[in-house]
Amino acid sequence: MTSEEGHPEAYVWTWLPGQTEPVVAGRLVRDGDIYLFNYGRSYLGRDDAISLYEPELPLRAGVLPGMPGLSMPSCLRDAAPDAWGRRVIINRRSGSTADSDSTSELDELTYLLESGSDRVGALDFQVSASKYIPRSASAAPLEELLNAARLVEGGVPLTPELDAALLHGSSIGGARPKALIDDGNEKYIAKFSSQADVYSVVKAEFIAMRLAVLVGIDAAPVKLARAAGKDVLLIRRFDRRRLDAGWERFALVSALTLLGLDEMMARYASYQELATIIRHRFTDPKPTLRELFCRLVFNVLCGNTDDHARNHAAFWNGSALSLTPAYDICPQGRTGREASQAMLIDGDRRSSQLTVCLAAATSFLLSREEAMAIAAAQISTIKEKWQAVCDEASLSRVDKELFWRRQFLNPFAFDGAPETLGQLAN
Repeated sequence: MTSEEGHPEAYVWTWLPGQTEPVVAGRLVRDGDIYLFNYGRSYLGRDDAISLYEPELPLRAGVLPGMPGLSMPSCLRDAAPDAWGRRVIINRRSGSTADSDSTSELDELTYLLESGSDRVGALDFQVSASKYIPRSASAAPLEELLNAARLVEGGVPLTPELDAALLHGSSIGGARPKALIDDGNEKYIAKFSSQADVYSVVKAEFIAMRLAVLVGIDAAPVKLARAAGKDVLLIRRFDRRRLDAGWERFALVSALTLLGLDEMMARYASYQELATIIRHRFTDPKPTLRELFCRLVFNVLCGNTDDHARNHAAFWNGSALSLTPAYDICPQGRTGREASQAMLIDGDRRSSQLTVCLAAATSFLLSREEAMAIAAAQISTIKEKWQAVCDEASLSRVDKELFWRRQFLNPFAFDGAPETLGQLAN
């Protein structure tokens, strides 16, 4: 299928705050290489209608002009599948692996309409404006999901049963194999090992997420499971809440949306600019700024250089923003000392070093002394809790030695930093 043969339009459905059933909000139409949105009259006539996100899609009639440089409203693009979900959809259609040539054959509306309905946030996409039909799958054991993910990685077409099992998680962002799990009272994202892994990436993320909580960061709860002899990371979803009538969904927007950027401009995303938005548009800005700074420092200390702007997000209730729990804190493979964060930290500097973080402290309304205290406390906690969290993960000695002082507390993080911080690490 070429983009010209793709879906010409999709209807955007949303879950309003406190509700467990969706309503149609408007229509997304492809016009050449851009996608235009307008709210439906029925939605605008609701007393409880909220904008899908302001200032991008203000609550008013007519086709809404796109933000400069964006081909699609970014708050809608947040709900689209990323690399893994696209790979699942391409496998379903052709059985091929998700290389750049095959992904370019499908248009964005196809990805929106053919991915699972239980996507992150409070949006879904349908071919109908009047009838909502969720694209979901019956529950499948972790072993089946793991097997399906392995086949997709290998470019092997799935059986209808395995394809249906994996569809449910095709709308979740990120590049690694994953699926969605529903145990009745909680919903989880299950992350699997990849065939390309040369070390236990699943356990590395578990350890980082657990340590993040221990240093005082508001991070999503995680736990480890085993399936078919492989480790599986289960992350509890924070965009869902079980009510008597069903599941409430919380609207989210990524930092990429907050910054008015798309993937092609993501390299310009900046912690300092995000901090400016927090000061002006978030509830409780001062503690939120401190929380974001803590996350930045921890990313540097644990070796998570994949802190791009889609790995930060905020809840949106129609009038205000608030930071979501941290997620996707995953130490990246590292062979040398030097490393850079995915987002700019201080001006045009992004080196994974505490000295760069400290230089940006005032942007987070923190004094240098307060920023130093945050870094010192995190270093001490990581050292103190390291062994216990590794034991909790049943981490092998080989992986433990691989992670320590390479991803976690890499010496490069302390170059140029106050001597007291380096002494704490040593």
